[in-house]
Amino acid sequence: MTKKRALVCGAGGFIGGHLVNRLQTEGYWVRGVDVKQNEYGNDKADEFLIADLTYPDAAKNAVEGGFDEVYQLAADMGGAGYIFTGENDAAVMHNSALCNLNVLHAAQLSGVKKIFYSSSACMYPEYNQLDPNNPKCAEDSAYPAAPDSEYGWEKLFSERLYLAYQRNLGIEVKVARFHNIFGPKGTWRGGKEKAPAAMCRKVAEAEDGGTIEVWGDGQQTRSFLYIDECLEGVRRLMESDFSGPVNIGSEEMISINDFAKLAIEISGKNLSIKNIPGPQGVRGRNSDNELIATKLSWRPSKSLKEGMEKTYSWISAQVNQNK
Repeated sequence: MTKKRALVCGAGGFIGGHLVNRLQTEGYWVRGVDVKQNEYGNDKADEFLIADLTYPDAAKNAVEGGFDEVYQLAADMGGAGYIFTGENDAAVMHNSALCNLNVLHAAQLSGVKKIFYSSSACMYPEYNQLDPNNPKCAEDSAYPAAPDSEYGWEKLFSERLYLAYQRNLGIEVKVARFHNIFGPKGTWRGGKEKAPAAMCRKVAEAEDGGTIEVWGDGQQTRSFLYIDECLEGVRRLMESDFSGPVNIGSEEMISINDFAKLAIEISGKNLSIKNIPGPQGVRGRNSDNELIATKLSWRPSKSLKEGMEKTYSWISAQVNQNK
């Protein structure tokens, strides 16, 4: 029996590395491509190409050989400290847009039948996320568009790009809007880490009886989805007859201060929280999972605490190794 072939763009990253492994367990032959290897060795790809997908020839080479499915996760991105300061806007928009333009065009020309695009909840309008207790992130609330970051605007443009290729050129696309995906074997320091990894690192580095710093007043809310649930949603979407866009996220909303308290509780340490000025994005964001439940007969169910216990254990080990 011939193995199905999948290309994972962005395989050197956190979600991409885990996705390669998931596809391997399902019996796929997988090629990964990224500008870097996965730094935590979380990549079992049959073949891995070091390539910059902002160049058309790199994208063309990546899709050569014939693929049943392409997963496009390559992007210039990071946590709030990278996305919301405004200092990286040009690079984020330029690099991510080129990755999408090049990969999608190359895939369509090479005869790929199905391509997945990882969008983000950052594309939702800021005006629907001003109340931390009642954010509105249903898929049909995307317009009138007003993302709070250039990262979100690029994601919204690229969603439309993929859907236009489906309408005009016949390639089947699947679009998911990720809501704060987290777990082990991802960036946990250096400025591009997301909130769960940053929180785990701060707690792991703190001495018992000490203090950790949290950006903003800590009343801003978010939901966070464990990586295994994210991959389950992606695979269910790819196997369905629904194109999206669809949210893939948790509905377990929590304030950032309470999120910090959860990390502290898991660590067993006695720590206090100091709120300081810093980039924080919208006031409230939470996944709305009605559409995914309707279209895919599934919604994520793993608790935030369960995922954070696994993530803290891994990051704490990294901190200890790097002391």
